[in-house]
Amino acid sequence: MDIKAFKMDGLGNDFVIIDNRQNVNILSKEQIIKICDRNFIGCDQLIFIEKDEATDARLKFFNSDGGESGACGNGTRCVADLISKENGKKNIILTTLSGNLKSEILGNNLVTTEIGNAKIKWNEIPLSEELDTKNLNIKINDLNNHEYSGGTAINVGNPHVVFFVNEIKNFNIEKIGPQIENHKIFPERCNVTIAKVINKNLIKVKVWERGAGLTKACGTAACATAFAGKINKLTDNNTDIEFETGKLSIFIDEKNSIHMKGPVSDIKEISIKL
Repeated sequence: MDIKAFKMDGLGNDFVIIDNRQNVNILSKEQIIKICDRNFIGCDQLIFIEKDEATDARLKFFNSDGGESGACGNGTRCVADLISKENGKKNIILTTLSGNLKSEILGNNLVTTEIGNAKIKWNEIPLSEELDTKNLNIKINDLNNHEYSGGTAINVGNPHVVFFVNEIKNFNIEKIGPQIENHKIFPERCNVTIAKVINKNLIKVKVWERGAGLTKACGTAACATAFAGKINKLTDNNTDIEFETGKLSIFIDEKNSIHMKGPVSDIKEISIKL
């Protein structure tokens, strides 16, 4: 099987994009895992573009473990840019499992996407039991084995938990990430963010992505972190979320809808031989 595809990334959060609008490629879970494997092609997520009668296209996201994801902010921005270059439109609407996402192409490889409203009720995350989602009281340990308790749960198309700490480098997210991702409190597992508030308009983060592991950047994690910062009265409505590879700008409007702006890469055409 020879598949024509595209490779793009948003701040290093990279994707293989397969266009199924003309020729439909049906892949097994094992084939998806193989494509995502960095010893083969390699990416954080695989994205399928499909036809949709009501919007510009329908997207399906798959993590590197082969499991489907309800949303991907950076992936949505990348595909919006790709489709804009195809049809010339500056406003793109894409259908996902989380609903219709509107993107605006700003030029100079900048794209903004409206992710929508965050869910913060315990059964919307979802959690396995009723808890205060602003403070789950989950215990994590730093590198000196000092115990920290916290965690704010947010769903922005997929479940996230955000820990606000004094110093990110004191925590080993590659150890903490899989522990919290698979915690019994999260029946659908979750994305894990360790965050440090620099000021009212800047948060630094490291992210462990559900089904993908340590990632250079994660759009929905940026949105979840900004919203968690707001409801905990740590940040304003305009917040930059800084990864090691750069920043995403998050704006929460008067209706509490979350907007994410950031760069996307150039489009690279690739061929996948399976």
